[in-house]
Amino acid sequence: MLNIRLSAFDVILACVAPILALYLRDYLIFSSDMAITIARYWLVTMFFSLIALLIFRIRDGMARYFSVDDVLDVGKAVMSAEFMTCVVLFTFNRFDGIPRSTPLIHALVLLVGLITARTLVRMIEIDPIEKGQKRQPLETEHIIIIGSNPLSALYIKLLDAYAAGDRRVIAVLDNRPRMIGRAISGIPIVGPPQHLKAIVAEYVVHGFHTDRVIVGGEESLLPTAELEEIRRVCEQSKIKLEFLPQLIGLNGLKTTPIQLAVERKDALKPPLVSPYLRRKRYVDFVVALILLLFLFPFFAIASLLALLDVGPPVLFWQQRLGLHGRTFLLYKFRTLQPPFDSYGLPVPQERRLSRIGVWLRESRLDELPQLLNVLVGDMSLIGPRPLLPEDQPLNPAGRLMVRPGITGWAQVNGAKLLSPSEKQELDEWYVRNASLWLDMRIILMTLQITSGARQSDEAATDKVRMSRPDLADDQKFDVRPTPNM
Repeated sequence: MLNIRLSAFDVILACVAPILALYLRDYLIFSSDMAITIARYWLVTMFFSLIALLIFRIRDGMARYFSVDDVLDVGKAVMSAEFMTCVVLFTFNRFDGIPRSTPLIHALVLLVGLITARTLVRMIEIDPIEKGQKRQPLETEHIIIIGSNPLSALYIKLLDAYAAGDRRVIAVLDNRPRMIGRAISGIPIVGPPQHLKAIVAEYVVHGFHTDRVIVGGEESLLPTAELEEIRRVCEQSKIKLEFLPQLIGLNGLKTTPIQLAVERKDALKPPLVSPYLRRKRYVDFVVALILLLFLFPFFAIASLLALLDVGPPVLFWQQRLGLHGRTFLLYKFRTLQPPFDSYGLPVPQERRLSRIGVWLRESRLDELPQLLNVLVGDMSLIGPRPLLPEDQPLNPAGRLMVRPGITGWAQVNGAKLLSPSEKQELDEWYVRNASLWLDMRIILMTLQITSGARQSDEAATDKVRMSRPDLADDQKFDVRPTPNM
């Protein structure tokens, strides 16, 4: 069932905004001929506005924490609503009877209304600190962070969300000259770490006493001599020196077997990589972009079906290992109901997969979002299928030397009928022998599978025999025959 979470104001605004846009355009003509045109425009615009607000989960944010990210989400929702409205109306009647500037006016009305309402609510539900109950200046700890990296940026955001009145980051230091003068999470990067003493003294002049210096990484982040100088400055100025991984519980993390395998180059015996794979990224980008444009109607249909079937969000993500062992998020359309209903009661396993979910899986439409993974470079169209970290083979070097694919040589030559070692050999054979012609062959075989050419495990095995008669020459392909051959 669709889990509707919209505020009453958003629903009212979605209903009123189309009429208000026509009014501002001086086009509210009450005649029998125009009534049908206006009603059609109002229904389509209102419907897609509500759908966009649901998809982007505009209601999920807490009003008192309305932020720039929320403004961007509102903007995305409004643009999506207008795009869907324009596509539908232009397709069916080419906007007959409605001025072409009306969607723009409607977008502005809806955007201003949504943002204004949330801003007013935030002003009403204001923090006690902003109501005048401010803390004394001495109660606020001032922090200097060394190292501008994602971990430091997340820590700054964490302090802003959880301890805005207690701790405040006043400056960031970084060794890279090109970073000086920039900002990270709104905090300026004022100089290199070796100037810590002068920077601390400068802030004292401005009325800020530095209480903590936090290094945005382990001790190895800084050269030994530089770290010793920072320790000496902190000791002299009675400043507490800390390391960010220890503060947030990231120190002492165990290395996974896959990370050990990737780091230990001597333990890996990667196959030679086909030269074609070094140029393949450009082919993947162009083809994925074209496919996304041509398959957009199917993308929209699958999104709407997933939304109606399981509710927002429509995408399911799962962390997989990709090129050089780096993790990325693989996306699919959701096909399962949540494990718990709106009352917190467990949903029986047999009810979680509906007929719509079964159809999305059988038609492979649930795999369409992986084209976005290909577009941004996480995946390739053809390559070894991305595996969960715990499912990696003992020696993953070969498959981790290339981007994982939506389909691959192992998938069209047995897939689940193969053992892990046979899949690994097939994947490594592809890495050595990849070419444009081989990719085209894999795509044709994948289309045959998707169209229903394999109806059972026996049929799948027969297909492996027919598609790989050349595997009798083991030396040529350097792989063992698949099972039952």
